[in-house]
Amino acid sequence: MRRRASSSRQTTLKATYTKLLFSWEEMTQEMRHIEEENNCIFIEAYGLQDELTPDVPLKEITLTCNPHYRYGGDKTEEELEALLLADTMREFLSYAAGCMFGRYSLDKPGLILANQGDTLIEYLQQVPEPSFMPNQDNVIPVLDGDWFTDDITERFRQFLRVTFGEAYYEENLAFIEAALGKNIRKYFLKDFYNDHVRRYKKRPIYWLFSSPKGSFNALIYLHRYRPDTVSVVLQYLRDFRKKLAARLDYLQQVGISPSTSQSEKTRAQKEIDTIKKQLLELDDYERDTLYPLATAQIALDLDDGVKVNYLKLGPALKKIVGLDAKGED
Repeated sequence: MRRRASSSRQTTLKATYTKLLFSWEEMTQEMRHIEEENNCIFIEAYGLQDELTPDVPLKEITLTCNPHYRYGGDKTEEELEALLLADTMREFLSYAAGCMFGRYSLDKPGLILANQGDTLIEYLQQVPEPSFMPNQDNVIPVLDGDWFTDDITERFRQFLRVTFGEAYYEENLAFIEAALGKNIRKYFLKDFYNDHVRRYKKRPIYWLFSSPKGSFNALIYLHRYRPDTVSVVLQYLRDFRKKLAARLDYLQQVGISPSTSQSEKTRAQKEIDTIKKQLLELDDYERDTLYPLATAQIALDLDDGVKVNYLKLGPALKKIVGLDAKGED
């Protein structure tokens, strides 16, 4: 989707996707036509008219934009279209995350920040007046609520407004969420990192710091990692804990207020119990994992590869099943 954004972008995301889908279908049919012409030449050259036909099934046109090849099986056209739409929206969100970190830019094609230790200084040298400014500290919270104004959900909302405008923002957001089958925050919290790990075949370039039960999560971009990056993550954790503590105080006041109904007290108590567990989880995560790493100021070398470097930060990061298997690069 990124490669054709400038020529395909329409007023709304739906219209853009429709135009893009049409171009993909044309591309697939063109490739099919070329392969069938080649088959005709081969069949005629070797006199195989009675044994072979030049026809090429759609599922054999090996383009990822061809859902018949990409998903295969005996799925209906509607099922194939739904799968392709959902995956395209996931790719759009992945591209958005890349723009948040400065890996990509809306204003310049190709990779922008892709060298170890790159910062916004290098970004602004290539894109002096960005229409969408990347994250400054290379840490983006991924949480279950509006706890930070610069969390990944809010940053994506800004990105969507910049790319397709304010006038159609709600329509575009609804289109994405309908394609994904869930709201944006839930997707980023539950699915985004798993999709990213699969896309990069267990060698992710965005890394997710995650407390044991996932109450706190924050993404970083590997190529912008610095020895003090974990300290920045730690500060976000502490800020989040303060916000949770403030919320806890408020709920406790609600619980003892004579003007509070019984149903409101019940809801407040349920949230109180949840927050208390979260605070204990965050305390343990800081004490046992994040603080020791922050003080260690661990340096990474991209030449060592993702596997070696990921394991250096150990339990601070979300576990990737199979990453530590022997025999893998």
